[in-house]
Amino acid sequence: MASSTLSKKQKKRDKYSLAELKTLGHQLLSSRAHVNNLPLLLSFITPTTRPQYALESLLSLQSFFTPLLPQLPSSSVSSSDSQNDPEFIYRIWVRSKFDDFVQSLLDIAICSQSDEALREVVLDTLMEFVKVGNGGKFHSAIYHRLLHIFVHSSLGVDDILPELLASKYFKYIDIRYFTYISMEKLSRTIEAKDISDDKNESPDTIDADKPKSSLALSTHKLYHLLSRIPPLEGSDGKSEYDMWNGAGIFAGKENDKGHSGKQCKDESSNIKVLSPANIAKKMKLKFTKAWISFLRLPLPIDVYKEVLVNLHQVVIPYLSNPLMLCDFLTRSYDIGGVVSVMALSSLFVLMTQHGLEYPNFYEKLYALLEPSIFMAKHRAKFFQLLDSCLRSPLLPAYLAAAFCKKLSRLSLAVPPSGALVIVALIHNLLRRHPSINCLVHQEDGDETTKDITEAERETDDSIEDSSASREISNINPGIDLFDDKQTDPLKANAMRSSLWEVDTLRRHYCPPVSRFVLSLENDLTIRAKTTEVAVKDFSSGSYATIFGDEIRRRVKQVPLAFYTATPAKLFSESDFPGWTFKLKDEDNTAVLDNTSKENGHISAKRSRVESS
Repeated sequence: MASSTLSKKQKKRDKYSLAELKTLGHQLLSSRAHVNNLPLLLSFITPTTRPQYALESLLSLQSFFTPLLPQLPSSSVSSSDSQNDPEFIYRIWVRSKFDDFVQSLLDIAICSQSDEALREVVLDTLMEFVKVGNGGKFHSAIYHRLLHIFVHSSLGVDDILPELLASKYFKYIDIRYFTYISMEKLSRTIEAKDISDDKNESPDTIDADKPKSSLALSTHKLYHLLSRIPPLEGSDGKSEYDMWNGAGIFAGKENDKGHSGKQCKDESSNIKVLSPANIAKKMKLKFTKAWISFLRLPLPIDVYKEVLVNLHQVVIPYLSNPLMLCDFLTRSYDIGGVVSVMALSSLFVLMTQHGLEYPNFYEKLYALLEPSIFMAKHRAKFFQLLDSCLRSPLLPAYLAAAFCKKLSRLSLAVPPSGALVIVALIHNLLRRHPSINCLVHQEDGDETTKDITEAERETDDSIEDSSASREISNINPGIDLFDDKQTDPLKANAMRSSLWEVDTLRRHYCPPVSRFVLSLENDLTIRAKTTEVAVKDFSSGSYATIFGDEIRRRVKQVPLAFYTATPAKLFSESDFPGWTFKLKDEDNTAVLDNTSKENGHISAKRSRVESS
């Protein structure tokens, strides 16, 4: 029945040519007597209509509705409230047709089969209605419906719609403001839907993965929209902002003494908008609510990683209270692996700039030191942050020694690029913390053991006493007491060990490693004569960068594979000590003459040479 109705409407639309459609539009705009052309023109605003016909109908309807919008009643008003006023009934009817028009435009906007140029015109029309559709004010309901229908549609993340929004409309401050409001609402809706789906989930569900995939797609599109909104410039209150509608949420009352307002750019109106400082404050609040609501969602792993990578740059600086991210970041940091590495940047910003206290931070950081970290994608940033985290001179000696020894042990199992960054980190640790320089040269004597145990006693009273450590050192000389499997740096016994692994790097097969490790031979406790190594110069190294550096390196002396002068003999006397090489005048054959006279095989060797 429904299909037959659609086919009848299609046949009815096919009866009109493009010229006749233009005539219907002109008649509608010229007189109210032709208002019955309105439903007919609306029937052409569908995704299946030819683009030229849909565009012609759209232009006529937009010209008809735009001047009437300030006079139309709200959509919630019904005809029963009209009190038999014909004019009011007419306006209610026109309002209902306007709502149908908006819905038809939204259907075309989210239809991937529609012409891209038509979809762009549809978006521009909707945004014009958003601009003046609420009695001349910003119509947030239409804008929210647009974002809602896109997020919950089957369109992909790379669709043209968010790109058009970002390129043409996200430069306006009020558009950004209402986008944040819609993002918060949509995040809460998706979160509530996810909770209800989990409660209603049963093992007998056939399409159990379908809601999850739909939820993941919606989350992807939410993040894509949020990430495309440009950051708020001028938070110092000195910049002025462009607005899509000057009479929107940022309009202040003229008699409001609590707000410092400025005259709107439109001189024909007396509307005063809030000052840039107050606008920035309101924007920060909405920005914070939108992001915090989004981060409560169950994020797909690719979105999760991308959020963690960019959080400290594009989110934290613009939050009204950055510590609101504490739960999200600590939960991410506790996961371990690459997720913890990505969360480290933002967590470090909160700790150093916003006073976050995280008691187990260094224990978690110590646990991240595994061979796999030297092959991770974001290893460069991790090593720079690791160097920054270990910069404080207030770190206890056992903690600095544990990191130093752990890195030293890892140098035996990592590529040459990893060994270079390890040497740089150890160099900085030994220079910053003179109390752990005993690791460079550890002896089995009582004096050295006493110094170690005194350093340990300063850090924690739970370490074994000096007599026990002296006994272990004397009983097991040459045994490395460091436990590299221990995840707690306090229990790793690093202060009773030495950096013997670094000594092996002096004979590393890669020349840059063996050369760079020589920097540790200097007395790093003399800070005036030494400088720290820039870890960032080595943190992103690889086989390719090492090879490139060696190729560009200028060498004064190089080993040669040929003689500097033409050799007169096949062998030189230095090659065979105790032997001399002579030439026979008669046949120019070389013979060997043993000058030591102690070798009993002269004749055999001489005959062997002559026979050859």
